[in-house]
Amino acid sequence: MTAIFRRALGADFERLHPELQKRFGVSMATTTACVGTGVMDRIWRGGRHVLPFLRLGAGRHILFPDTGTDIPFTIENYAYLDRFGRETVTFVRTFDVAAGRRRRFDATMVYSAARGGIVDYLGTHQHLAVDLSVRVDKTGGLHIRSGDQRFTEGLLRCRVPAAISGTAELHEWYDDAIGRLRIHVNVTNKRYGPIFGYDGSFTTRYVDTTLAPVPAAVRPLRENPYD
Repeated sequence: MTAIFRRALGADFERLHPELQKRFGVSMATTTACVGTGVMDRIWRGGRHVLPFLRLGAGRHILFPDTGTDIPFTIENYAYLDRFGRETVTFVRTFDVAAGRRRRFDATMVYSAARGGIVDYLGTHQHLAVDLSVRVDKTGGLHIRSGDQRFTEGLLRCRVPAAISGTAELHEWYDDAIGRLRIHVNVTNKRYGPIFGYDGSFTTRYVDTTLAPVPAAVRPLRENPYD
């Protein structure tokens, strides 16, 4: 199977920095997973008005209200076939926000031919399906921007209005000077302003999935069949 980011970027995938090609080239065909370990220099959130939204999301591993500096984290990218036959890649981020306290931000991504790009399912139950646009910059860095969002719960399926949803922008690049990947994430809302974000750096190791299967802990508790 072709890696989902290679399908989304087409020929531009070759313009990514080699380290990003390796990381975002994770697929079932490569039989490798990518595990990143690093430090968030800063995790921030918007004003008090966004706290209820962040606390609600934390229960399903979608954002969280904690903030801080120099926060250890990991990100786990495993490729597997979901029960609907779609190649899926995990983006499970775990943050050690305080002594004895962790937060997770879970996402699983598929390539949707119907929507012509990557769909990002957020949280433990994939309640939110988000369209992603991707591009490569002149330095070989990757930019991801969220678009249309859809909510699913049982028989209920609806589009999430822009007025109450957040727009996420991610920039990931390789810093040759320090030999680490850098990441910047910013989530905003047109009406309420800044919501959440972080900046940090990390290194990666690659796992042979023929020897170490996909951990159950990185897979969602429920899979959403709707793109």
